[in-house]
Formats: sequence, structure tokens, C-alpha cells
Amino acid sequence: MHSESFQNATEALKAAHLQDPNIELVGSGQVPAEWLYTRRLLACLKQVYPDASEALTIATYCQHLHRWEVKRSEYPDGRIGYFQWRNFLGDYQADKAKSILKASGYSDDFISEVVDIMKKLNIHRLDEAQKLEDVVCLVFLEHYMNDFMPGKSDAQLVQIVQKTWGKMSDHGHHVALQLNLPEPTRRVVEQALG
Repeated sequence: MHSESFQNATEALKAAHLQDPNIELVGSGQVPAEWLYTRRLLACLKQVYPDASEALTIATYCQHLHRWEVKRSEYPDGRIGYFQWRNFLGDYQADKAKSILKASGYSDDFISEVVDIMKKLNIHRLDEAQKLEDVVCLVFLEHYMNDFMPGKSDAQLVQIVQKTWGKMSDHGHHVALQLNLPEPTRRVVEQALG
């Protein structure tokens, strides 16, 4: 049984994700892209880590929070621009999350715990942060890698998969090998791991 704060927070976070103007087609329906992403993360979390803590579950809801408001195109091309964007985005999303969680009735300690998991900063929370990283990587491989492939060389794709693999735990690897991946993605994964 979840707390009243959990109910308040998850409803507010869902409402925030539903504001994403970017729409994806799913079956015969249309879904805001970031709410679809969040649903996929939550489904993966439930399957891979069914005993996930309340803080980890809330941190999962907070991924990509208001991400569409900070465009990658506003930063320089290349690695330096990418990391500037990622660093700003991390702080921006954490601030948005703090505001929602505070208004939902959570304590400052709980909010700090969630932000540590989101940002993977606190070594004592590495276990929870690793679980979130596993879920993010698994959802990327299963749902987003295929659309990411056009225009990239095999060498680039292999490197992307190897970097993704390097972020995951042994349990994450085990789950990834059971995924029903699209054929092009499976081929790259086998190449990367071979």
C-alpha cells in the first residue's frame, strides 16, 4: 500500500509527462513521447526489480521530466556540447522533481534520496542507482535502439551497445539477453558482445 504522498507525486509526474508536445503513435492511439517512455520504464522496473523501493519507483517516474523544454540543438555539436546539455538537463530535471515531490508531501530526506538515485551521485545509493541504470538501458535496447540506428556506421553502433552494456549490472545483462529485440538491434548486440 503506497503512501498518500506517492499517489500525489505519481499523479503530478504523470500530468507533467503528458504535457510533452512530442507525440508517438502506439497501435491506433497517440501518446506524448515522454509519458510513453515513462510507462515503458515502469513496466520494465516492475518486471526486472519487482521489489523496487518507493524512492526508486519515484526516481523512475522522474526520468526525462520536462526534457522537451531543454533542446539538444541549443547546445554546440560534439561531445563537449552533449555533456553541457546533459549536465544542465540533470540539474533542471532534479529541480522540477524536487518541486513536485515537495508539493506532494514528501520529506526533504526522501527527496534527496530520489535525486541521488536520479543523478547517481551518492555512493551509498549506488545499488538503487544501478537498478535505475539497468532499466534505462534495457528500455533503450528494446524500444529505442532500432530508431537510433539509421545514419550510423556498424562501428558506431557497436560502440554504443558496448557503452550501454558497460553501464549495466550482471542481472541487467542477463535480462538483456532474454529480450525479444528487433532483428537489426539483435545483430548489433551480438556483434558488440562477440
